[in-house]
Amino acid sequence: MEVVGTIRGLIRSLLFLLLWSSCEGRDSELSYVTCGSLVKLFNTRHNVRLHSHDVKYGSGSGQQSVTGVENADDANSYWQIRGKPNNPCLRGAPIKCGQAIRITHMKTGRNLHTHHFSSPLSNNQEVSAFGENGEGDDLDVWTVQCEGIHWERDEAVRFKHVGTDVFLSVTGEQYGHPIRGQREVHGMSSPNQHNWWRTMEGVFIQPSQEPLRHDEL
Repeated sequence: MEVVGTIRGLIRSLLFLLLWSSCEGRDSELSYVTCGSLVKLFNTRHNVRLHSHDVKYGSGSGQQSVTGVENADDANSYWQIRGKPNNPCLRGAPIKCGQAIRITHMKTGRNLHTHHFSSPLSNNQEVSAFGENGEGDDLDVWTVQCEGIHWERDEAVRFKHVGTDVFLSVTGEQYGHPIRGQREVHGMSSPNQHNWWRTMEGVFIQPSQEPLRHDEL
């Protein structure tokens, strides 16, 4: 009987350890930014959120403008994290450091994009929103630069453009009419304090494909 009791005790201990490790793994998964998540991206140096709207640049490419705004409640600041063209990521899968992604503007369906045009205020590289219904071209692809294995939700990261090697940045220049007070967003050739971004409000998708956190929406 003692042997039976000992075996039962061992089985209970093993089951507890398995359940605990499963929960630990689940908690770890939920701390990452995942494919399909809808987020606001906050520039930690200039305290603005990445923003776009159906307003075209009056110079350069003439494409849809991308700016930074201080207003945390603006619905035009939501972006969806997606896989690169012809290689979609699995919905709910954690985004890896170094992974190539697209960042798609929720309201207009255009992708965060850059190319060899000068930005209107700082003469850095213009960043625009491009495409239709989430489909654009190869210049919509960025890599996530972060520490460790996966992009953690509370971590400051950089976005490096695959096609032109610039970093998504803000340096504080402000527009006048018709987007008065909004900051210029552009591409810079070197990593620095102006190109750190962190996820803020949004809906984070679990590996089970269910919404995890629901703020504002």
